[in-house]
Amino acid sequence: MDAPRLKIGDFDYELPAGAIAQRPAEPRDASRLLVLDRSRPGALEHATFAEVGRWLRPGDLLVVNDSRVIPARLRGQRDTGGAVEILVLRPTEDDPRRWQALVRPSRRIAEGAVVTLSTGDRLEVGERLGDGTRAVRFGRDAHAVMADAGEMPLPPYITDRSIPPDRYQTVYARPPGSAAAPTAGLHFTPELLASLEASGIARASVTLHVGLDTFRPLEGEYVDEHRIHREWYEVPAETRAALARAERVVAVGTTAVRVLETAARTDAATGWTDLYITPPYRFAAVDALITNFHLPRSSLLLLVTAFVQAGMAGGADPHAARDVLLDAYRAALTDGYRFFSFGDAMLIA
Repeated sequence: MDAPRLKIGDFDYELPAGAIAQRPAEPRDASRLLVLDRSRPGALEHATFAEVGRWLRPGDLLVVNDSRVIPARLRGQRDTGGAVEILVLRPTEDDPRRWQALVRPSRRIAEGAVVTLSTGDRLEVGERLGDGTRAVRFGRDAHAVMADAGEMPLPPYITDRSIPPDRYQTVYARPPGSAAAPTAGLHFTPELLASLEASGIARASVTLHVGLDTFRPLEGEYVDEHRIHREWYEVPAETRAALARAERVVAVGTTAVRVLETAARTDAATGWTDLYITPPYRFAAVDALITNFHLPRSSLLLLVTAFVQAGMAGGADPHAARDVLLDAYRAALTDGYRFFSFGDAMLIA
C-alpha cells in the first residue's frame, strides 16, 4: 500500500515569542548546541557551540555554504509620493540589471512605475513573475546600487535593527548573492575553525544563493503540494575532491545539504536546484548535520525531519521522526534555547 500523504499541519509546533532570538550570541561560538544522535533519539546532549569538536573526528569534512548576503532591502518612493519597499532576490537569467524581487505594496504599483531611492537611483517595477514577485530593473549595476542604498535583509521576526551588518554574515562568506544568511554557519569563529582544522577536521565550501523560500511558509494542505523555487549553486572542483576523501560529511546548514544532495544526484557541478527534501528521503551525500531551530510549517523543518528519519533504526516512519525532532525542540524550549536565525544550534548525527 502507498504511504499516506503528509499534512503540513503535522509539522507545526507552539513557539513562544520570547524564544525567538533577537540578537546573536557574543562571541559567535557562545551559542548553545543540542546534540541529537539518530540511533539513540531520546538521548540528547547539551553543550556550547565552541565544544562542537567533541562530536567531530579526524577525517570529517565540514561543508559550508560560503554565499554572502547582499544588502537586498531597498526603500524608496513612487513619483506619487507613496513609500515602497523592495526586497531583491536574484537576477533574471536574461539581463543582469533585471532582478526578481518582492515589492510592497505590490498590488498598488502598476507595471512601469518608477521608484526613486535615497541615492537618486531610479528602479522600474515590471511585470508580475508569479508567487507574489515582480521584475525590477536597475538603471545601473545592481550590486553597486545595493551597496549605496541597500539594507541588510534581516528576517521580519527580528525586530532589533541595530545589529551590525557583519553579524548577519558568516566569517567565511565570499561570493555575494543571498537574500538571507545560511544561518547555521553564523556560530563559527576563525579561532574555532582553526582549532577544528588542527584536530584533523577539514573544511570545504559550496555556494547556494539563498532566495525566496527562506521567506515563504508551506502552502496548501499537503506537503507534496508545495514547490521550491530555484536557487543557483556551485560545487568547486576542490570540494568535489575533498568529498571523495572524506570519511564523514558534515553539512553546515540545510542549504549545504541541498547543494550536496543535488550534486550527488545530477553530477552537475553548478546550476539551478529546486530540490525539495521531504520524508522519506534517501540521503546520498550527507552523514551529519549542523543546523539551527527552524520555523513551524517550513520546508527546512521537513528537510531536518527527513534527515532524522534516515538515521533511525528499523525503518521509522515520517511521523515517528517528526516526533523525535519536535520532542527535541520542546526539550530545547524548556531549557531556554533560542530559536531561528540568531538562535542556538543542533548537531544531528
